[in-house]
Amino acid sequence: MTLSSPLDDDTSRAEGGEFVQSLERGLAVLRAFDGEHPLMTVADVAKATALTRATARRLLHTLVALGYADTDGKWFELTPRVLDLGHAYVSSLQLPDIAQPFMEALSEQVHESVSASVLDGHEIVYVARVPTQRIMAISLAIGSRLPAAWTSMGRVMLVDRTDDEIRAAFAAVPPPNSDRALADADALIAEVRAIRQQGWCLVDQELEEGIRSVAAPLHDRRGRVTAAINVGTHASRVTLRQLRGEILPALLSTARSIDDRLGKR
Repeated sequence: MTLSSPLDDDTSRAEGGEFVQSLERGLAVLRAFDGEHPLMTVADVAKATALTRATARRLLHTLVALGYADTDGKWFELTPRVLDLGHAYVSSLQLPDIAQPFMEALSEQVHESVSASVLDGHEIVYVARVPTQRIMAISLAIGSRLPAAWTSMGRVMLVDRTDDEIRAAFAAVPPPNSDRALADADALIAEVRAIRQQGWCLVDQELEEGIRSVAAPLHDRRGRVTAAINVGTHASRVTLRQLRGEILPALLSTARSIDDRLGKR
């Protein structure tokens, strides 16, 4: 007898019976594919999602029929149509369209990469980016995700979170293998409190050796932090003094300009 997983339970978990379990399972299958698993079999997907093989097979073939996946009969992979789902969110967000020209001007001024992101659970998701031609170890693009606890933009967006939520963000991902990384959740809470007061965040080589970044929050018309913008640099070419003294003022000015536009939406 095959035991069903929580995802296989057809019983609605939402009040009023408005939770569609099949949609939850279909999204779980989509999320099973990533950079490390671009090709998956039915068995792979079933294991990754805790679904039965029969359920995983039906969902995969449904995605194939809808054009969101392709298969050679054994291996499944996503198709470019999946990008339509993310594009719908980015288009409705409006932030990229508003922020992009300001970000391009800032990148040209400081000669470094500029990015914008939003908070999704315990991760940041990149929604706009102006890269430079300089090579950095971290490869980032629209839709890339990084742990909020270990990034400048993530910490900036944690300022509206409770201490318990900040602890959860710290625990969500193992600390980076860096001597510079914060030691524990209490240290992260103290850091976020300092960010609330100063209005910006600098992270020096915590997530990855050599990578420095400084971030500022972006607000909606009610003054709530809804996104963040940062400048990413490399320690070999930008000192902490330069980051604070030259790049930070330009970043804060850009953030204020974007806030002004966001407030007029």
